[in-house]
Amino acid sequence: MRSCRMSLESSERIDECLIALRRTLRAISLFDRELAHSTGVTPAQLRVLQILNYKRDGSETPKALANQMGIAQATITAIVDKLEAFGLIARQRSETDRRKMNVVITEKGRQHVRDAPDALQQRFVRAFDRMQSWEQAQLVASLERVASMLDADDIDASPVLTAGEFQKP
Repeated sequence: MRSCRMSLESSERIDECLIALRRTLRAISLFDRELAHSTGVTPAQLRVLQILNYKRDGSETPKALANQMGIAQATITAIVDKLEAFGLIARQRSETDRRKMNVVITEKGRQHVRDAPDALQQRFVRAFDRMQSWEQAQLVASLERVASMLDADDIDASPVLTAGEFQKP
């Protein structure tokens, strides 16, 4: 009798876990759509704009952007190409080293940052920051365990909550 009850409890917990995972994935997907609708940019593109906006001179090299975001240089090039086509950033030769190209945010890009809804990861960071240290450690361990259970240990990921788009070889 006990094994049947445990099975039922286990089944209910599995359902609860899958529902929580699905809610998380849906929240990320809904945010992606909300951001695209309200600003016309993806979370990754917004993150590039935010990084540039917080720089004193509003510029950074593509390599530094890729490193900061944890993505491949080819991916950052594609993101920069799109942002440049939208007039949100510009490419400029470095004044100190003419071989280097800098990515510079435009005033239109700064306006996009000001108008953008609060990024999902920023909400997460604020809530995570309010947690006790032991709760943070427990959450990290649990999420790492979930990733492992889904055979996602070796999947490269950036600390930007998005439903897709990032690819790192």
